[in-house]
Amino acid sequence: MWALAWPLALAELGWMAQGLIDLIMAGRLGAAAIGGGTLGNMLFYPIASCGVGVLLGMDTLVAQSFGAADPHDCRKTLVNGVWLALGIAPVLALALWALIPLIRVLGTNPSVLAQFEPYLNALLWSMLPLLLYTAFRRYLQAVNLVKPVTFTLVTANLVNIAGNWILMYGHLGAPALGLRGSGWSTTIARAYMAMVLFGTAIWHERASGWLLWSISWRPDMVRLRRLISLGAPAAAQMAIEGAVFGLVTVLAARLDEVSLAAHSIAVNVVSTTFMVPLGISAAAAVRVGHAVGRKDLRGAALAGWAAVLLGALFMGSCGLALWLIPRWIVRIYSSETAVILRGATLLRIAALFQLFDGFQVVTTGALRGLGDTRSPMVAHLVGYWVIGLPISYVLCFPYGWGASGIWAGLSTALILIGAVLLMVWRTRVARDIY
Repeated sequence: MWALAWPLALAELGWMAQGLIDLIMAGRLGAAAIGGGTLGNMLFYPIASCGVGVLLGMDTLVAQSFGAADPHDCRKTLVNGVWLALGIAPVLALALWALIPLIRVLGTNPSVLAQFEPYLNALLWSMLPLLLYTAFRRYLQAVNLVKPVTFTLVTANLVNIAGNWILMYGHLGAPALGLRGSGWSTTIARAYMAMVLFGTAIWHERASGWLLWSISWRPDMVRLRRLISLGAPAAAQMAIEGAVFGLVTVLAARLDEVSLAAHSIAVNVVSTTFMVPLGISAAAAVRVGHAVGRKDLRGAALAGWAAVLLGALFMGSCGLALWLIPRWIVRIYSSETAVILRGATLLRIAALFQLFDGFQVVTTGALRGLGDTRSPMVAHLVGYWVIGLPISYVLCFPYGWGASGIWAGLSTALILIGAVLLMVWRTRVARDIY
C-alpha cells in the first residue's frame, strides 16, 4: 500500500503546488492580478472537478479488470475514458465561459475584472488536456504505473514556472501578457501532462504486445454508461465539498479582514494536509479493486484497512501539529499578531477533525475500489449541507463566534462524515468479505 501511495501523495502535493506557484508569481503584478487569478480559479476548479470526478469510475473498472488478469478489458476502459473526456470537456468549458457575463453583472471590482477575464479565457483551453491527463492517470495508476504520474506533475511545475516567467513578464522576446500569460502557461503545462502520460501508456504497450491496437477504439455505450454511473456520484461529492468551502469563504468575507485572512490561511493548511491521504485514497481504490478483480475478498479488506491505517497515522500526526504549534504554522503565512492569534485558534479547531478527514477520504477510495461511490456522496451531502453549514452559520452570526463558529461547523461535519464512512466500510467488509 505504501509503495503505491507515496508517489500518488507526492503527485497530489505537486498538483497543489501549481496553484501556489501561480499565486506567488502573480503577486509581482499587483493586488488586482492576485484577485483576478483567485477569482478565476474559484470558478474553474469546482467545474473542472466535476469532469475529473466523472472519470474516477475508471479506478474501479480498470483496477478490477487488472486484478482479474484481463488486460484487454483494462484497455477498453482506457479508450472509453478518453472518449468520455473528449465529450465532457467542451461542455464544461462552455459552461465556464458562460459564467463570465455573470461575474460582470455582480459588480466585481473593475481592476480585478480586467485581469480575470483574459486569464479565464486562456485557462478555458486547459480543460481538455486536464481531463485527458486524468483519464491516462487513472488508467496508469490502476495498472501499477504510478511513478510516471509523479514525474509528470513534478516536471509540469517546472514547465509552468518557465511559462509564467516567459509569458507573464515578457522574457526571451515574448510579449508581457500579465495574468493572461499565467493562464496560457497553465494550459501549456497541462497539455504537457497529458502528452507525457499518453506517451507513457503507449510505451507500456511494448511489453504487452501492443494490445491497445488489437481492440476496437469505437465508443462502447454500455461501458460509458457504467463509467458515468460510477463517476457521477464521485463528481457530485467533489462538487458538494468544493461548494461548501467556497460558501464558507463567502461567509468569512462578511467578517473583518483579520478573520478572512486567518480563515484563508487555515483553508490552505488543511488543504495541504489533505493531499497526502488523497493520494492514499487513490492507492486504496486501486489495491481494493485489484483484490476484488482476482476474487480475493480478504485481500480487499486488508488493503482497505492498510490504507485507513496509513491515513490515520499521517492525519493524526498533522492533528497533533496543528494543536501543539499552530502559531508557528500561521507565522509561515503572516507576521501580523492579530492574524497569528486568530489563525492559531482556527487551526486548533481544525486539529479536531484531521483524523476524521483522513478517515473520510481514504474510506471513499476503498469503497470506490468495491464499486460504491454513492455512500460517500450521501454522507458528504448530509454531513456538510444538512448539519455542518447550518451550525457554521448559526455559531458565526447569531451566536457571534465569527470565523471560529464557521470552523466549528466544518469540524462537526467532517467528524460525522469520517465516522459514518468508516462504519460503512466496516459494514461492507463484515457483510461482503468476512
